[in-house]
Amino acid sequence: MTKQLEFDFEAASAPSPPRPTELDEALPAEEEPGGSGSTPPDGQDPLRSLMEKNFLEYASYVICERAIPNLEDGLKPVQRRILHSLWEKDDGRFIKVANVVGHCMQYHPHGDASITDALTALTNKGSLIEGQGNFGNILTGDRAAAPRYIECRLTELARKEIFNKDLTRYVPSYDGRNREPVALPAKLPLLLMMGADGIAVGLSTRILPHNFRELLEAEIAILQKKPFSLLPDFPQGGLLDVSEYNKGNGRCRVRAQIEQRGADKLAVVELPYGATTESLIASIEDAIRKKKVPVKAIDDFTAEAVNIELTLNPGARPEKAIKALYAFTGCESALTCFSTVIHKGRPVTIDVEQILRENTQQLLKLLKQELTLARRRLLEEIHAKTLVQIFVENRIYKNIEACGTYPKVQAAVMEGLEPFTDRLDRPVTKQDVEMLLGIRIRRISRFDLEKSRKEIGALKAEIARVEKHLRNIRGFSVQYLKGLLKTYGKLHPRRTRVTVFDSIEIKELTARELEIRYDEKKGYLGWNVKGGRPLLQCSSYDRILLVWDDGRYRVIPPPETLFVDTNLVYSAKIDRDRIMTIVFEEFGNAYLKKFRFGGTILNKEYRCAGKASKILLFADDSPDEIYVKYRPAKRQRIHQQLFHAGRLAVKGVKARGSLMAPKRIEKISTRKPRWWKDGDKAPRGILVDQ
Repeated sequence: MTKQLEFDFEAASAPSPPRPTELDEALPAEEEPGGSGSTPPDGQDPLRSLMEKNFLEYASYVICERAIPNLEDGLKPVQRRILHSLWEKDDGRFIKVANVVGHCMQYHPHGDASITDALTALTNKGSLIEGQGNFGNILTGDRAAAPRYIECRLTELARKEIFNKDLTRYVPSYDGRNREPVALPAKLPLLLMMGADGIAVGLSTRILPHNFRELLEAEIAILQKKPFSLLPDFPQGGLLDVSEYNKGNGRCRVRAQIEQRGADKLAVVELPYGATTESLIASIEDAIRKKKVPVKAIDDFTAEAVNIELTLNPGARPEKAIKALYAFTGCESALTCFSTVIHKGRPVTIDVEQILRENTQQLLKLLKQELTLARRRLLEEIHAKTLVQIFVENRIYKNIEACGTYPKVQAAVMEGLEPFTDRLDRPVTKQDVEMLLGIRIRRISRFDLEKSRKEIGALKAEIARVEKHLRNIRGFSVQYLKGLLKTYGKLHPRRTRVTVFDSIEIKELTARELEIRYDEKKGYLGWNVKGGRPLLQCSSYDRILLVWDDGRYRVIPPPETLFVDTNLVYSAKIDRDRIMTIVFEEFGNAYLKKFRFGGTILNKEYRCAGKASKILLFADDSPDEIYVKYRPAKRQRIHQQLFHAGRLAVKGVKARGSLMAPKRIEKISTRKPRWWKDGDKAPRGILVDQ
């Protein structure tokens, strides 16, 4: 089902009385005859009214006359004007593009650059316009040569199947000097053949191209009331996943075709839709700089076909490298598609199957109109031949010998034809008489009656054939489509292979992508730090937890180079639910706390201990025992203690924790250290909740 958009542009372009349900303010009313128009109705701001009116007119113009294709012939206005210009100048030979652009400018008011770009794009699609010269390259992204150096002409398919002057409705061009078609009588589903992209005011369209053969086969299925399906097909080839295509109003994923060549080489041989070799190589180079793909060299051997050879790093596995290319480069991309078209003067949202059904109905209508027109012409030709036969066979031309004036000559011919009106399909007109009077004597003298009868018989047989097709217009349409498939089908093989893509776990693929190093002397941390000691290996998608000895902590993405100072006590990939154990001193007291960090905001600084604290122990686990050695002090009897922390409750990150002792700690460990003296008095430590 089609979905009608909210704007009614026919109503927007004409003045209308205010309606209470229309937006916040009513549109401006038409000025009364003789009025000044200076006083807005009901106190409405005149500037607001003017802006609303002009905006709606501008929006309707951009949508209907520039950006969105027409469902009837599948073309935007500039494309229609280009094809019409080529048809007007067509003589079968190539024409300078500059001449075509100049001719088209009498229909298109937006300058030669827009016409040239649209003509080049149409030529590169290959179905309707044949080019000669450098029209650019859709594989490499190279631009076309200047219009004065290249030539083009209509293809045979376009010449035969999308033009018919007798079935075309014309309107004046933008300056009133010429006439241009409202829509071309295209019998082909051009919109789905070529695809369309456009951005207008408040809406846009993106219809992907489809295969010519598959479209005609689907139209045959529609005419025969059989099921069918439509899937995109791209000239660059590649791989296509249509799991979410949703009949042209969803999304699909496209991939490059990558081949393995030996143990250390890969080759991109087909591009995903929308990519060029230049853009693809740039994305691979960017991924190499970020160390996301194990590629050390790129060689582009593209000529008539894509051939980008990639040399892998020593030890890299080709299967994993292919996954990395799909995950981190332009070798895979997602295409969002939405089918918005102009139908009966208004923009509508429609799916591709409904578009093809509308095109099929239009094909039936056009073929019926062509057959009706052909029958009318055949009847006129039979009528004319019959008149000539009667005129010559019965020597009616001798009746005019005694006529003194031209009106009497005409009357004599009309009178001579009256006895034979039963042999005619319609009454004789003055135009018929003029045609008979224009016959040369030489033709009369050499008139072959038998040949004339045979010609009339052949014409009547042709009329019978045409009427048979009119009675079975669906069957005739099927035969017409099969004829097109036989003539042009081999020229349009499917290039894109439809498949289902395997999901790629990016974090798993990049788990050891970056090595984070920490220079303890200079205080720098990151994957681009030279020297220092390695802390961890991680993915660029991971998040790193940093904890300083004064109780501050922060969660950051893996940095390239970051100054973190020399008092960092902990650095690891964040796990918000992991139990941490911390011992810190604050105002001469030692505290022990088990906690979880929980949720954090990226790059925001937090605290896990008070502002006057100093962390003595930070462990990312839950130790059962903690060995403590106190600093020497006067009259101090206990020099070391063992604390059992296994049953300590887990608290929030902002909690103070449990008091261990009001003493200064010299050394601390979660395992029995060498400095622990078994013979010394070491009573069990007591933890006091705060």
